[in-house]
Amino acid sequence: MNKVRNTLLASGKQVPVTKLCKWLGLAHSSAYYQARQRRERSIDEAMAARIKQIHRKEPACGVRGTWSRLRFIDGVEVNRKKVHRIMRLKGWTLPKRRSGRRPRVKGSTSVADQPDQRWATDLAMIHCGRDGWCVFVPVIDCCTREVLGYALELTGRSKTAERALEEALLARFGTLRSAPKGMLLRHDNGLVFGSRQYRAVVTDYGLTQEYITPYTPQQNGLCERFIKTFKEEFAWVRNYQSIEHARFALRAWIQHYNHRRPHQALKYKSPTQYHQAQCNTAA
Repeated sequence: MNKVRNTLLASGKQVPVTKLCKWLGLAHSSAYYQARQRRERSIDEAMAARIKQIHRKEPACGVRGTWSRLRFIDGVEVNRKKVHRIMRLKGWTLPKRRSGRRPRVKGSTSVADQPDQRWATDLAMIHCGRDGWCVFVPVIDCCTREVLGYALELTGRSKTAERALEEALLARFGTLRSAPKGMLLRHDNGLVFGSRQYRAVVTDYGLTQEYITPYTPQQNGLCERFIKTFKEEFAWVRNYQSIEHARFALRAWIQHYNHRRPHQALKYKSPTQYHQAQCNTAA
């Protein structure tokens, strides 16, 4: 606009701004618009240092996870938008997931209303250096999300799944045969969980097996989500030299997951904090 006007003035033709706007098909107000230089936004370097410290320990932590750790673990009063802005400007945000329409599960979800109403289990693989690919089997509470028991072994036989279940029973009840009547154990249709030996052990310990519908892992969604967290925050963030090395690190990570890591679905409490709150409410 200004360029055209200056060209006309240079040739001795003085055209009113209103008429010039009409010729060019522009709004009259745009003729007086002056672009302002964008002010560079400052970064709270002290807060950025705190965020960087979290990311050194947990590289897979996103904006919400970083904010929840600052707010509920470190006790820092900070707005989530501020954390997002710092992480965006520093290039620390995680890649966005691909969006799209996804089929919804038609069966029941794995969420439970009370602790020890339903447990869930699954298998995952982790590479352990010279020992190759090893099998990780967790057992979680579908109400509190606690990892009650787990096993990390060289093979994925039924004994591995049995060991994880036995550890969970001992951790929760102190004995192997003290599970509440009607307590459920949800899992997929894998050979391990469907084996005669595993079914006999589960029955002996007083639990009822729940098999999900084939090809619907969403029905075991809580355990599937935990497996994803396990891979993102533990299995994929470092190289383990052996299965013993992985077991040593896994103990510390499970302890952190159960006692310190806040969960959005648990109102930003850790699993053990949420379990205690549920017990206090029931009492």
